[in-house]
Amino acid sequence: MEDYSKLKAIAARLRRHIINMVVAANSGHPGGSLSAVEILTALYFQLMNIDVAEPSWPERDVFVMSKGHATPVYYAALAERGFFSPNELPSFRAVNSRLQGHPARGKTPGVDMTTGSLGQGLSAANGLALGARLDGQHQRWVYVLLGDGELQEGQVWEAAMTAAHYALDNVIAFVDWNGLQIDGQVNQVMNVASIKDKFAAFNWHVQEIAGHDFGEIFAAVEKAKEAKGRPSAIIARTIKGKGVAFMENQAGWHGKAPSPEQAQQALKELEVE
Repeated sequence: MEDYSKLKAIAARLRRHIINMVVAANSGHPGGSLSAVEILTALYFQLMNIDVAEPSWPERDVFVMSKGHATPVYYAALAERGFFSPNELPSFRAVNSRLQGHPARGKTPGVDMTTGSLGQGLSAANGLALGARLDGQHQRWVYVLLGDGELQEGQVWEAAMTAAHYALDNVIAFVDWNGLQIDGQVNQVMNVASIKDKFAAFNWHVQEIAGHDFGEIFAAVEKAKEAKGRPSAIIARTIKGKGVAFMENQAGWHGKAPSPEQAQQALKELEVE
């Protein structure tokens, strides 16, 4: 059995960063950041071909955070990976900080695409993938992370159709399927099920995995890379607020900072051994 202890330790550090960042800013989105930790950890610490010394290296793999409000996990991953110092994380959402509430390309080292208006990230990923093809960079992978509530946006499905039409097999889209959004349960606000069947209907290669299991994440990406001639969707079943007991599966923690007392409780749960 594969030993993922190092990656699990990194994931724990990312979760601690997330809590500390939103507490320092007294704002932010902890719930959906905590649910995506293993996905970002797998991408930035094992899967993606990147160079922190040259963030704009033309042949690098790229990542699009389509659910752009989940910057706490994004910035935490970039900092731990070495794009900038973790000491900068407490400036999250501060005036004149490089770490704004939504990612901005050209402002934050390591950010490949500006996002924030939900539903647009997959379209951007398609453009990056097409650009790589035109440049002859067939080895370049474009990863994108979508929220399940975000799939309520029609542009996502226009982009899904486009990716299939152009056979963008260098696009790998993760769906953070935690079942909750700001107003409650996704299936009650605007049901997007069946996500698997919808992507399959657009001729995508589709897999469902346990989104907090590194082994399943790596196996799914390997299979996605073998799916020639069509894009891949990896639907990752996750837990909103993962790792902090009082946040788990609670829609109220979508976009709210914990109090200092709650933060101490959360950090105690997330202590790195």
